[in-house]
Amino acid sequence: MESMVMKVLLLAAAFFTVCTNFAVGYDGYGGNTGGVTKVTGQVLCQDCSKSYNEWVNNAIPLKGVKVSLTCMDNRRRVMYYRSDETNEEGRFEMSVDKYAYQNKEVKSERCRVRLVSSPHPGCNVFTDFNGGKSGVKLRRPSSVYRDTVAYTMQPFYFTSPMCEKPDVQELQANNY
Repeated sequence: MESMVMKVLLLAAAFFTVCTNFAVGYDGYGGNTGGVTKVTGQVLCQDCSKSYNEWVNNAIPLKGVKVSLTCMDNRRRVMYYRSDETNEEGRFEMSVDKYAYQNKEVKSERCRVRLVSSPHPGCNVFTDFNGGKSGVKLRRPSSVYRDTVAYTMQPFYFTSPMCEKPDVQELQANNY
């Protein structure tokens, strides 16, 4: 009987510890109470001239691509901006402290990540695949641990100039 009581107490203590760690890093859906928001992801180049399997599975990582993190305040004004360049593997990583701007809280649900530029002449056309061109809001964290809330973005893509679609509005304006 004593061993059963000990097991229940140990289980209750473990459950309490897990819940407490989660509550310290994350307060409800979309709002963090932690000290740092961390955003990671990858940027790849897709070649539209390849077959579908090659196009989907053989994207090439792009080094030197600029990716930005922009956070807005309650009045939809930019309160925090940061950019990062991708490494050899096409990966980027940015962090923002919760009170990075004049002791005002930077809320992760008001932040967007987007592509800014590509230095590669053969792969510099923006795509909106996974929201890279228009920007992606930080919605669901990939991990929450103590004072860090991490977001892992789906891969963003650039493509080659030969894959660029013509601007239909511009063609219509020129009567083509």
